[in-house]
Amino acid sequence: MVSHDSRTEAENAPSSIDDELCEILRTSLHALATAGQSEAACRLAARACTLLRKENQGRWNKFNALLHRLSPMTGDIGTQGDAKRVHNG
Repeated sequence: MVSHDSRTEAENAPSSIDDELCEILRTSLHALATAGQSEAACRLAARACTLLRKENQGRWNKFNALLHRLSPMTGDIGTQGDAKRVHNG
């Protein structure tokens, strides 16, 4: 049986699984941006930032930094979609 003290310790310990999943997501988003999908990567990083902002400031900082690194790769927001429509139609 788990004592109250050890259960409280486990609840308060940083989740290494969550940290690892966040690192996998950050690496994947960076790879997505590098593969030419920077707008999609930024949108997903922004969603992660939104979810983590109040829940985990440390993880939020990492995704916020990633978002700021990826955003210059997107070019002018709003013009990419317009350019595609012009070329396709």
